[in-house]
Amino acid sequence: MKMSFFPQISFHCEVEEYLTKVFRNNELITALGPQEAENKYQSLLSHLSHPPSFTTVRVNTHLASVKHVKKLLFEEIQKQFKGLRVPVLEHPKLQDILLIPVIGPRRDLQKHESEVVVGAQCGYAVLRGAHVYVPGIISTSRFVKAGDLVSVYSDIEGKCKRGAKEFEGVKVFLGNGISELSRSEIFSSSGPLKGLGIRMIEPVYLSPSFDNVLPSHLFLQNLPSVVVSHILNPQPGEKILDMCAAPGGKTTHIAALMHDQGEVIAMDRIANKVKKIKQNAELLQLNCVKAFCYDGTKALSVEKREDDQEGPPFLPESFDRILLDAPCSGMGQRPNMAYSSTLKEVTSYQPLQRKLFTVAVKLLKPGGVLVYSTCTITLSENEEQVAWALKRFPCIQLHPQSQKR
Repeated sequence: MKMSFFPQISFHCEVEEYLTKVFRNNELITALGPQEAENKYQSLLSHLSHPPSFTTVRVNTHLASVKHVKKLLFEEIQKQFKGLRVPVLEHPKLQDILLIPVIGPRRDLQKHESEVVVGAQCGYAVLRGAHVYVPGIISTSRFVKAGDLVSVYSDIEGKCKRGAKEFEGVKVFLGNGISELSRSEIFSSSGPLKGLGIRMIEPVYLSPSFDNVLPSHLFLQNLPSVVVSHILNPQPGEKILDMCAAPGGKTTHIAALMHDQGEVIAMDRIANKVKKIKQNAELLQLNCVKAFCYDGTKALSVEKREDDQEGPPFLPESFDRILLDAPCSGMGQRPNMAYSSTLKEVTSYQPLQRKLFTVAVKLLKPGGVLVYSTCTITLSENEEQVAWALKRFPCIQLHPQSQKR
């Protein structure tokens, strides 16, 4: 068995070479010195493979105060952690954010003979506090039955065959849990089951589970994602466009910051994702959100339509503020221990981002605010895109990124 304890994130060889050139470039080495530049690069890779130090939850201030939700959440966490008092902290600058410290990695956990192997995405969710659901299970030991103590591992390279009774490839230990089902039930011939498969009792990273925890009052959201909406700084009564909105975290945050007064148009190309946006808005009781299944690159209309339809495409200068959280290579997602995309896939996003950027600029009212964001680390999708836009569109200006609340 090849088992690794949270290895540094690994990339496709050509992607690794590409990133090495970007982050070990001459300008960076000149500015920092070769050793410091190398230290920063290695630190970046290490951080990407581990979950954040805090679990971030956004309070739906449209329905309840932060103080009230903080009290309810603290009580819930104490139930989960059974006597271990973990604090719930208010963010010092973002007034609608609560932070729960993540405990770990815990290296003293005893591993059990019975094993369960899950897919990489399921594994990342477990590292963030989730239990294991049946669709995420790839393999179990031969005689696993309901009630057994099992050790859970992640197949980070995607090489384990579904239904295997053992796996000798590279896997990362995620912690211990109790199986809710037998092996035969998990891999039922009548079709894949849904629901809870392994209830985690000793995760390597101790972080609260948010399954059905205050669902109308809390939204589990990464801190950078939260900051984006604060930078946009939407105001009550404005008309806002979220161009690539699924699953609706930023959309609903924008609506809450506007006190549900105004209009938030959310678009996404995939119908199931648009459905998720609508579900989240309904759950959080936000009525100003209107979601449409539409390609953002085609959202600009050059002439006025005859109908009264309120959805896309839109005339130029239709929106007070626009959020373009563009499709990207996703290299900033944490935790991530193995990034499988090829260099061709990584570099394919820049043209699409520029098409969306061009539409966004034309849809923005004079004096409006456009926020461009991604969840990746590459310069070509971030700083280079902003530099390109400033040169391409003399009508826009770069402003400091400071949250207003």
